[in-house]
Amino acid sequence: MVNIKTSFLADIKSMLFTARQKAYAAVNSAMVEVYWNIGKRIFEEEQLGKERADYGTFLIKELARHLTKEFGKGFDERELRRMRQFYQLFPIRDALRPELSWTHYRIILRVDSPTARQYYLIETAEQSWSTRQLERNINTLYYERILSTSNKREALLAEQKMEKTKPDDVIKNPYVLEFLGLEWPTGYSESEIESAIITNLQSFLLELGKGFSFVGRQYRIKTDTKVFFIDMVFYNYILKCFVLIDLKIKGPHTSGYWADGYVCSDV
Repeated sequence: MVNIKTSFLADIKSMLFTARQKAYAAVNSAMVEVYWNIGKRIFEEEQLGKERADYGTFLIKELARHLTKEFGKGFDERELRRMRQFYQLFPIRDALRPELSWTHYRIILRVDSPTARQYYLIETAEQSWSTRQLERNINTLYYERILSTSNKREALLAEQKMEKTKPDDVIKNPYVLEFLGLEWPTGYSESEIESAIITNLQSFLLELGKGFSFVGRQYRIKTDTKVFFIDMVFYNYILKCFVLIDLKIKGPHTSGYWADGYVCSDV
């Protein structure tokens, strides 16, 4: 029996994986487009019957009945209303992001603020957020926590354009660390919280935001007179600086987990 080369097998597997990903992306993009078109067509038909106050409700109800009978689940009244809303909130088809799935858009449709919707749309596409990551960021007020810093909207635009920004423009306040899975309040030590963060490093980097990479923990820094050990050190390529995190327990009555003690050092 002749064994095939590992590199050869890896190449074939890579080709198949890439082809499947492209096929999935193509189907996904086609479905998003057709849902947008359905929403547009429903909206236009409703306008033709606008003299009847209940026409919209009647139209969607009847359409859902016919489509469900013909195509099965996925076309109930709620979903058809969501498609109509999709068209109304994103009326320019060419502005849709092909990287996003219908599930991504369904989650974004829940956001009331047009500015916040646009921010989540751009960030999800550019940062390749999964639907789970997107939903978690919306639920933890990711956008609002960035806006709580100085320069607010201008900072977001600058971040998206990759322009030089100030530390307060990128660093959120506060940071929400519910993914650590630690019950609160308890007597966890700073080292235990640090270990939990390292264990969930990918989630922590997503919570930190754009441009962060992990450098090390208990990082030794020496001055002329003293040696310091920094709990965690990150680098941010947007700010072009190191971000130093020194974990502190605020007290037994503090609720939630907050990453505290940020210092930024230019390089």
